[in-house]
Amino acid sequence: MKAFQLLGGSAEVDATTALNEVAQPDPGPGQVLIRIGGAGACHSDISLMEFSAGGPRETPMTLGHENAGWIEAFGPATVPTPGLEIGSPVAVYGAWGCGQCSNCRKGMENYCLNISASGPGLSVDGGMAEYLLVPAARYLVPLGDMAPAEAAPLTDAGLTPYHAIKQALPLLVPGSFVVVIGAGGLGHLAVQFLKALSPATVICVDQRESALKVVAGLGADHTVVMGPDAAAEIRGITGGRGAEVILDICGYDDTLALAAAVAAPLGRLTVVGVGGGTLPFSFFTFPYECSVQSTYWGSITELGELLELSRGGGFRVHAETYALDQARDVYNKMVDGTLQGRAVIVP
Repeated sequence: MKAFQLLGGSAEVDATTALNEVAQPDPGPGQVLIRIGGAGACHSDISLMEFSAGGPRETPMTLGHENAGWIEAFGPATVPTPGLEIGSPVAVYGAWGCGQCSNCRKGMENYCLNISASGPGLSVDGGMAEYLLVPAARYLVPLGDMAPAEAAPLTDAGLTPYHAIKQALPLLVPGSFVVVIGAGGLGHLAVQFLKALSPATVICVDQRESALKVVAGLGADHTVVMGPDAAAEIRGITGGRGAEVILDICGYDDTLALAAAVAAPLGRLTVVGVGGGTLPFSFFTFPYECSVQSTYWGSITELGELLELSRGGGFRVHAETYALDQARDVYNKMVDGTLQGRAVIVP
């Protein structure tokens, strides 16, 4: 079968990726084989390319950690459960933990105490291929009548901001403000989740006016162009007090600085993006009792909630589909900043 793979040894997309012919996986005991119907391309994959030379993973490794498709086969001793039969459409939860630690037993395998950043397209072969091998049926969530290509981006681009927003909901009361920094693949979904789940006024920031037009059409109450006047503009919108919640989807030095400049006392700043920026802190330069946290993905329970929310309508994924042999072009667009929304690779 064909697979789009990370080769390692270079940070350049063209030099460190290739479409290779690989063996179709054969499910062993407890495992499930998924025929891929959609695998999302994510900016995190660019980070993998940049860090591939010194990474902990073996290469070549098939990319793709946002996956959905149909159950093709069960390995020996794998017992099918209702909703998970041969041919069933499923979303694949991508954070694969040990299954035994206290966090895994809560369904929070994304915060496994024994395994870090494990999963398809991260540490083992992912879904940018015709088939994906999943180690256990517990990582599968039934899709019902939702198309796998539509569901795939929700497994990360949707789940990650959904988790961050859920944690912040107690602060998002009537009259509150929330700032989303980044109007791309995750940001445009975050805006829609916020409008569906809270009464807060949503302010979205991006340097691309085209991206801001998209989120304005999806419910953002205000849009702000990233630049030297962005903080003052946001302060003006909030009446000078700042925002109760800030979601930094980017995580660069300048976006973190903006987030700190517009945060309200007793607020919450969540760093979602893996841009590698840092946030200087001192007693007198940060709002009192404003918490700062990073976040990684979400729980498998939250993925089920998100899929139910999606079935209810009211929001949409701004995504385009591409063939497997177009994957390299997708990542080059991502690097160039010309990719709008999400891209889904359909083998």
